[in-house]
Amino acid sequence: MLELVKKQIEGFVEDVDEEAVAELFAKIPQGKMLRSKLILQIAPSKEGIFLAAVVEMIHAASLLHDDVIDEANTRRGEASINAIFGNKSAIMLGDILYAKAFYKLSALDKKVAQIISNAVVELSIGELLDVQMTQNFNTDQNRYFAMIYKKTASLIEASAMSAAYMAKKDEEAFGLYGKNLGLAFQIVDDILDITQDEKTLGKPAMQDFKEGKTTLPYIYLYERLNEEDKTKLLSLFKKELNSQERAWLYEKFEETKALDDAKKRARELGLEALAVLGDEDSRLKEIMSSLIERTY
Repeated sequence: MLELVKKQIEGFVEDVDEEAVAELFAKIPQGKMLRSKLILQIAPSKEGIFLAAVVEMIHAASLLHDDVIDEANTRRGEASINAIFGNKSAIMLGDILYAKAFYKLSALDKKVAQIISNAVVELSIGELLDVQMTQNFNTDQNRYFAMIYKKTASLIEASAMSAAYMAKKDEEAFGLYGKNLGLAFQIVDDILDITQDEKTLGKPAMQDFKEGKTTLPYIYLYERLNEEDKTKLLSLFKKELNSQERAWLYEKFEETKALDDAKKRARELGLEALAVLGDEDSRLKEIMSSLIERTY
């Protein structure tokens, strides 16, 4: 069914009726379509395919803007749109995708449109918070979770709730599943930024820290260091790290078990969501399990 979602998206882009847009869109690196998989598992229908296409366009638009904000040269291991065509083209393509997605969203049930559009507001606020939080090293877990909920989890939560509404299933249960899936997804990504190499990540390792993003592993690490080591950690914030500095960080992550506990937190979120679903859907359990047990 994912191929049908891709064809639906292609149809949306064709509706724009502008060759330049089609050419730019074709250059966007393809993702794993997590949100579409979630929607189609809950609501495997023609309406579900349509909703998945809308959500994928919204997600693509947010990533285009995100890459400009982060000055990222790669996306999913390939050159980003802003790196190839410049920031202006990336921003405008994102705007076009947002606008077209919202136009198509208006054709769906009013409640679905409200759920998804509100999530996009949350997503945009999350982007703003993410930018603001790069100014200083963040030690507040609550602030971190509030940001990743808005930036990442809100659209996944909305996708699950909307699909459940269309399929006449328990919106709250599936919404919690989507929220926790999104939170766990972001925590796992934050861990992989530290543990994986550039070839696997599609970007340099520890890039988040260089960009000023204090993710959960770094918050845990800071909490467990002595004052001298805390001072050293802060001195590395937003810095291009050399091999000795990277080695020091890996050593401290190992000593403090900060990475292990971040992995544990992601698993706890996953298990909480699975408990709410009960025996509702084995495939959704597989999606969550495969996420929280990804190779670190």
